[in-house]
Amino acid sequence: MIAILHEGNAQNTADNRLLKLLIENLNLAEKKVRFFGLGTKSNFFKKDINAYKELITDIKEEIISKVLFVVDADYVKTDSKYGGFDNTLKEIIAIRKELDIYENSDLYITCDFDTKEGYLESFILSTIPPTQKECIETFLECSDFKSKENDKAILNQIYKNAYPNAPYDFSSEKFDILKQKLQTLFEGTN
Repeated sequence: MIAILHEGNAQNTADNRLLKLLIENLNLAEKKVRFFGLGTKSNFFKKDINAYKELITDIKEEIISKVLFVVDADYVKTDSKYGGFDNTLKEIIAIRKELDIYENSDLYITCDFDTKEGYLESFILSTIPPTQKECIETFLECSDFKSKENDKAILNQIYKNAYPNAPYDFSSEKFDILKQKLQTLFEGTN
């Protein structure tokens, strides 16, 4: 078994849904994955949360052999310690070492490729053609939404409505790193 830790819950969240669809797209066996939804990003940095306790137990009992952390970069301006790609990278590496799972774990940070900030929805937006991206961004600016959570929810809903039959463009090269990390995660699993 392998484990994927992501934000939200382990059920039907945007993070979980994307990962499951990508696993299916790559013809990998989802049944070999135990998903851990850690809730908010801040939980990734709490050594004593139940998800980590369960994960460590499963690793020690050789139930889980590899782990992939999937976490949003978010923004430096709203979180100077954990926000932004570089801070997230540094802190997730630190917690992986503290949990003593660095060697059998990997990390993927979801964000806008150009700014190295944002979240899953920013990553998804970066995978669509520039004209469509501009249209969505213009709508978000004109709508004057103030809350990050509303912005994420609105962006997610716009994307789902605009692309109901093809929710993600997995052919975009921006998915290549995540695809490679998933394929590597599944290597050697029976």
